[in-house]
Amino acid sequence: MLDGIRTNPIVCGAYTDGMGGICPMLAAHRHGGRVTLLAFARSWDAFTNAKHPRRATARELRVLEHLLVASLEEHSEFARAIAEYQASKTRRAFPDFRVKRVSAPRRSDRPAAAGAAARTA
Repeated sequence: MLDGIRTNPIVCGAYTDGMGGICPMLAAHRHGGRVTLLAFARSWDAFTNAKHPRRATARELRVLEHLLVASLEEHSEFARAIAEYQASKTRRAFPDFRVKRVSAPRRSDRPAAAGAAARTA
């Protein structure tokens, strides 16, 4: 993505702007990144407060570049936050749920269809 945002005109609020500008994810894709992450696109548009397609400002691009560089550094605070988040996703413990039937199952007066017993066994 770093190569992509450094070599392409970057837009916010759209995938492309029809005048050569592309979003950061498309820029990353065109430079070898094969990740599709809708959350990034939504976050980028929210960060830039894009109401319609427009070119990203120099400040917005600087912030994006600094965050990308920081995410690559192993000992940065940003890298630690990413590692903690990824670790928390893998060690989520879900409680042991027990299901209790509230009422007795309804019984039909009709005999079971042929083969029904085999399907439920």
